[in-house]
Amino acid sequence: MALPSTTLCYARDDIFRLLDSVMDPELPAISITDLGIVRDVRVEQDAVVVALTPTYSGCPATQVIEEDVQRVLREAGVANVRIERRLAPAWTTDWITPRGRARLKEHGIAPPSEIRCPQCGSPNVEEFARFGSTPCKSLYRCNGCREPFDYVKPH
Repeated sequence: MALPSTTLCYARDDIFRLLDSVMDPELPAISITDLGIVRDVRVEQDAVVVALTPTYSGCPATQVIEEDVQRVLREAGVANVRIERRLAPAWTTDWITPRGRARLKEHGIAPPSEIRCPQCGSPNVEEFARFGSTPCKSLYRCNGCREPFDYVKPH
């Protein structure tokens, strides 16, 4: 979707649609909008301002996400993009959208507050390691189908 580059007549909804194409680098099954880290979009006189709340203050993916947001909006014709990093209120897994939770499950990752095997649906699971492929996930194993899976820790 290309936006006009000569005037700042960007619609907020159009910006959100563009941001929906930015995937989280640590959870590539889910967009940053479905993850809930896009907290606000403002169209100001000379810029589009995107407010992002990282999943935690030390998240190593924060810089990559900010660069991806800048790139996607610039490729769509937004000449001036500003990123606001908001640390308060702190991000919570409650901000993950229903679509985001479904996409996590489709990709073999148990969404927060639902410790069930994403492969077979069994609640008979055990924590295998407190930290999975990233600090925000734990590694579990299903006692039914024996498959390992990541679980997004609620916070």
